[in-house]
Amino acid sequence: MKIRFRTSRILQLLGIAALIWLVILGTQIIQYSTQSSNRTADAAVVLGAAVFRERPSPVFRERINHAIRLYQEGQVKAIIFTGGVGTNDQISEGEAGRQYALSAGIPAGAILFESTSLNTFQNLENAQQIITDQGFGQVLIVSDPYHMRRAMAYAEDIGINAEPSPTTTSRYQSFWSRMRFLVREIYFLAHYQILPGLM
Repeated sequence: MKIRFRTSRILQLLGIAALIWLVILGTQIIQYSTQSSNRTADAAVVLGAAVFRERPSPVFRERINHAIRLYQEGQVKAIIFTGGVGTNDQISEGEAGRQYALSAGIPAGAILFESTSLNTFQNLENAQQIITDQGFGQVLIVSDPYHMRRAMAYAEDIGINAEPSPTTTSRYQSFWSRMRFLVREIYFLAHYQILPGLM
């Protein structure tokens, strides 16, 4: 009975510790979502999001528009779009971002993109190759606010000299949509901290 009680107690304590850890991660994600760099940088790296056939989804469009503003305001000299081809899509996320930026008046010479990555970590790995090839130094990472904590952790581990630049607007407006996004980010960040090699 004593052994069973001790085992049960240990499991309870572990469960409480895990819950506290997840709450801490959630708090970090929320706090980090408000941080945005005002420094100039060589480029903005736009993390990919869904494409509806040939057009950026509303979420992706918010990220692209934010990067366009950074370029127009002179905070970055170039924009790097990332993301491969999703199921049933006709073009890659990177190409969709490029086309959208061109239609907004961004010069072709200021746009770079990759079209093979399938997740955030790969987005940044492929962006790192472009950054190296172009001889860029510091870049700004552009994504939704709740995505920034995980994206910046990836960028740091990959070796990208980056600062955060979350979108000032988001398609995740309702309480429940924000909560789903937050829970998703807690899960992926926890997974990465426990098993960083399994991306």
